[in-house]
Amino acid sequence: MLSLTPDELLRRAKEMELPAQHHINGVDEPGGGSTFPAVSPRDGQILTEVADARAAEVDLAVAAARRAFDSGPWPRLAPADRGRALLRIAGLLEERREQLALTVCLEMGKPIKDAYDIELRAAINTFRWYGQLADKLTDESPHTAPDALALITREPAGVVGAVVPWNFPLTLASWKVAPALAAGCTVVLKPSECSPLSALMLGRIATEAGLPPGVLNVVTGDGPTAGRAVGRHPDVDVLAFTGSTAVGRQFLRYAADSNLKRVWLELGGKSPNIILPDAPDLDRAAATAAWGIFFNQGEMCTAPSRLLVHSSIAEQITDAVVERAEALRVGDPLDPGTEMGALVGEGHLGRVMDHIGAGVVEGARLRTGGARTLAATGGSYLEPTVFDLVQPTMRLARNEIFGPVLSVLTFDDIDEAVALANATDYGLAAGLWTSDLTTAHRVSRALRAGTVWVNCYEEGDLTVPFGGMKQSGNGRDKSAHALEKYTELKTTWIRL
Repeated sequence: MLSLTPDELLRRAKEMELPAQHHINGVDEPGGGSTFPAVSPRDGQILTEVADARAAEVDLAVAAARRAFDSGPWPRLAPADRGRALLRIAGLLEERREQLALTVCLEMGKPIKDAYDIELRAAINTFRWYGQLADKLTDESPHTAPDALALITREPAGVVGAVVPWNFPLTLASWKVAPALAAGCTVVLKPSECSPLSALMLGRIATEAGLPPGVLNVVTGDGPTAGRAVGRHPDVDVLAFTGSTAVGRQFLRYAADSNLKRVWLELGGKSPNIILPDAPDLDRAAATAAWGIFFNQGEMCTAPSRLLVHSSIAEQITDAVVERAEALRVGDPLDPGTEMGALVGEGHLGRVMDHIGAGVVEGARLRTGGARTLAATGGSYLEPTVFDLVQPTMRLARNEIFGPVLSVLTFDDIDEAVALANATDYGLAAGLWTSDLTTAHRVSRALRAGTVWVNCYEEGDLTVPFGGMKQSGNGRDKSAHALEKYTELKTTWIRL
């Protein structure tokens, strides 16, 4: 597929049948007739009109999930059987990889190469990993007095509401859905209104893979209406959300106002990337810093948006990052040669531009970028942007921008670097570049972040958990630890 031209890929995309209805109880459901346009940030064109969920559609989806949990076979299947169903989903995702990658590319602007090689690989591997894990979990039987038997069992928590964002629409949906299903829960998935199409395809694929009706339901609509209805619903037992800190606060309020459902949050970030003079390879450190902030158009909660560089190497590193930014190929996400595609939409582009304007006003130095580009296409494109002379009190250093905007700050010693890194409300991720093993351990322990990468960035696999500290949320996606969100511990004490 990646050897095709953009025109050939666009022709294939136009030949696809794009889903437009909710997927509830194993069938496509039009809902009440209200729709919203799915607009491609590639060129501003409407891809299709998608069903817009109101409370009635959310009620229908939750009711289906509740029936499937309370009286359906899914929670009562042997774990190995649930695992085989997840493996079938993984196989169908692999089979439809081209179609799904094209859909992700068109609906949120991700370069087709990244959609195919990274997004779909992650989604496929997630369902495969949890499918293989499903029957490997064990309960506990602690030692007690001879006249008693104690059992500690993990039971599925119930109906899960999963609300996921647009930047990795299939990856982040998979991180919620796959472990929830492996645990025996049923799910109502609410994707972002900016990326509804790939989630609807996932719902269809799950049904085709043999999931019983009601086990995975997908409703599309906006956050204030559909998302709120999921968050406040009294028959949703667990809410798993990835998105902004502001919306995460709303879900906590929804839980308090309804049934005190458990709420697991993976929220924003303002991740520091610290480069020390003894980094094993300064050129690689600079290249990784540039890749990290511009990958996925900077629309990453873990994006290393604060580059903290020792003052003795600041000029060298900044110049290298600027050089890479200016060489980056920004363009049509359907072009396999594109390195940075379109931001998700005009509204988001405007918000990122506001941050850039504030940076200039507050006195940071704009080294490169900062302007809209390719406006004639009708798409939402932005130049890769680098600021230096950034001060810790500036908006550039404090606010999550969620775009291809890098802020360079300097420090003179390790203690100052750690203080700068931790001077944020967020605590999702961090990077550190050093050749000293003691420094690596001490600084990693001092950083208030859920993930610390040393001499790399954005690396790992499904064996390790992912999540944040402070206002970056709670709970963990990925790894066996993710199942803790979707299970309840039960103690059974038997007198012998």
